[in-house]
Amino acid sequence: MKRLPIVILVLVAASFLAFKTLGKTSSSDNTPPTKYEKIMKMVGEMMEQAHYSPQQIDDKFSKKVFYKYINDLNEEKNIFLQADVDSLFKKYGTAIDDEIKGAPVKFFLEAGKVFTKRMEEMSKITDEILAQSFDYSKDESLVVDIDQMKYPATLAERKDNWRKKLKYLALKRYVDKLDAREKNKNKEGFVVKSDEALEKEAREAVAQIMARTFDRYRYKSSDDDKFNIFMNAITTTFDPHSTFFPPVDKRYFDEEMSGRFFGIGASLQYVDGNIKIASVLTGSPAWKSGQIQAGDIITKVAEGDADPVDLTGYSVTDAVKIIRGDKGTEVKLTLLKQDGSTKVVPIIRDEIVQDETFARSAVVNEDGNKIGYIFLPEFYADFDHPNGNRSYTDVAKEVIKLKKQNVDGIVIDLRNNGGGSLYDVVQMAGLFIKEGPIVQVKDRDNNASELKDKNRNVLYDGPLAVMVNELSASASEIFAAAIQDYGRGVIIGSTSTYGKGTVQRNIGIDKNGFSLSNAELGTVKLTLQKFYRINGGSTQLKGVSSDIVLPDNLEYLKVREKDDADALPWDEIKKVDYTAWNPGYNLKTIQHLSELRLKNDPAFNIIQNDAEWLAKQYTLPASLQLDKYRKEQEAINATVDQMDALQKLKNGMNVSALPSEANRWASDKNKQDRFEQWLDYLKTDIYLNQAVKVMDDMISQRNVAQTQSTEEKKKSF
Repeated sequence: MKRLPIVILVLVAASFLAFKTLGKTSSSDNTPPTKYEKIMKMVGEMMEQAHYSPQQIDDKFSKKVFYKYINDLNEEKNIFLQADVDSLFKKYGTAIDDEIKGAPVKFFLEAGKVFTKRMEEMSKITDEILAQSFDYSKDESLVVDIDQMKYPATLAERKDNWRKKLKYLALKRYVDKLDAREKNKNKEGFVVKSDEALEKEAREAVAQIMARTFDRYRYKSSDDDKFNIFMNAITTTFDPHSTFFPPVDKRYFDEEMSGRFFGIGASLQYVDGNIKIASVLTGSPAWKSGQIQAGDIITKVAEGDADPVDLTGYSVTDAVKIIRGDKGTEVKLTLLKQDGSTKVVPIIRDEIVQDETFARSAVVNEDGNKIGYIFLPEFYADFDHPNGNRSYTDVAKEVIKLKKQNVDGIVIDLRNNGGGSLYDVVQMAGLFIKEGPIVQVKDRDNNASELKDKNRNVLYDGPLAVMVNELSASASEIFAAAIQDYGRGVIIGSTSTYGKGTVQRNIGIDKNGFSLSNAELGTVKLTLQKFYRINGGSTQLKGVSSDIVLPDNLEYLKVREKDDADALPWDEIKKVDYTAWNPGYNLKTIQHLSELRLKNDPAFNIIQNDAEWLAKQYTLPASLQLDKYRKEQEAINATVDQMDALQKLKNGMNVSALPSEANRWASDKNKQDRFEQWLDYLKTDIYLNQAVKVMDDMISQRNVAQTQSTEEKKKSF
């Protein structure tokens, strides 16, 4: 088994030792009176003394945190008044740094009180506004771009802004109802309602949405919830990836990372303000109970004999967090059954494996070549189980399966892969090269080290391509960069990947100080190091530029690291020694052939133009006049529909599961259906189609090179 160099463990340990005693006070020190002061002081010391790029916690820092927290509470700037913000700033704008250093914590509590007061005002205003019909003949508009929004100066301005938002929400529903009436008016049994009736129904629908929104503020926005937002305003001011997790969120994060958790085995969905059972996993605790069916609504959740928690205002993620728990423990669900009855169902939690999130493969037979395809959604790792699933071992298994199918090349799909385990990406890259450095890591003291693959064995040495997009981040970028720098394969996708080139470590916080495990007061995912390619350039901010660029719908949207004002900068360090791979093809020729195809393929040209046009539309005010709104939405919807259609091949490719896995989830119909839907999606994916064509070019060039080499050898004899 390939293992990470001991240096990475030493680096982490050194960073931890540097601040393991922070937050501890002598007996003569004043003990902070609440957990808020304790957490803030410890996190402040941690960030200032151990963060990769520390900032001085002073008045300037305080001001940045102030506005970030206020904006996080009210992103659309439609609840607070400008006077509220000014008043809070005057009192607390330069006091947050003092709170971080041990002063009594007051700001987030006071801001929360003001928010709650204003929120209740908005709830009453909402009822008043929605009690009256809207005039859709009036020519007015609503600012929908958050970057252009401003806090209202007066109560009247706030009310008018809020009226416009409610009108916008109602207008969308009103137009949908008008369209449905026109489409179905001649159908037997369809009740044709008047414009007035449909307009009223639209307002009532918005009223229900807003009631649920305000309920969420009331019932799922405690002081602890606001404190968590406040702590993240502090940590993310250092960089976007230093984040604070309360204990339950940290457990959820670890479960998602490992692909395993202890729960009931039911998927949930948010429908009309309710948490509804979407499906039940065959063989799971929920399935074994015989009392839980898809369509049931979960109204309450209780931990054993404890008082139940009302799920009013909860999102699916919040509900999942409290339904999951330790193996063998009891959770009681209060269900509203589809027949209207209420039932309390006790369930003993057990291990649930999210095997659909693990690596999987398929085979594409096109133009006489057999191409292996591996989908990897994230670089997952089950750290708690020695034999648990790990992304690099799972990918290795898929490669072995594909080799047995005698594939001519392999495409690895890392689109939307946000990263994960550093160990696994180093090991996975090592499957495709003989040996050598994979990535460089540098700490705050400018100490740089190499993470290497030391195994000379190569699992697969054939043609290789890696698919990426704007949401391929962190470990995905390390893998793509290493493959690109070695010349081992071709990177195909967006102009650049996400641009996350930083290393984080989870540091637990408890009453006795810090730990490298989960802790009772929370956990900070702290940025300690920075990634650098083996060629010396950082993946931070710039990401990895694709060898073959394919226009897509995300290119002009603000989704990358470079779009975050608090992102750390790009830089470079010394290149390390490594031996480039002889790929058997000429990259410039591969790029030229791809450019010719794209030039003659109108789909990608239209996608690029549409993506740029749509990005601009999202920054423009939305009309609230019926006819203008219709025209705007018709243009937007037509463009979106066009893009969706263009991203699907008219004539699907020949994509199939491996023979041994065609019915891999036959025991669970829902899973099997989703697996087959996944295969159907691949068949019409124009991006995979382009990757296959690039692979065909690589295979063709390699075959020519091998033939020439064979002829040369014959001549030499």
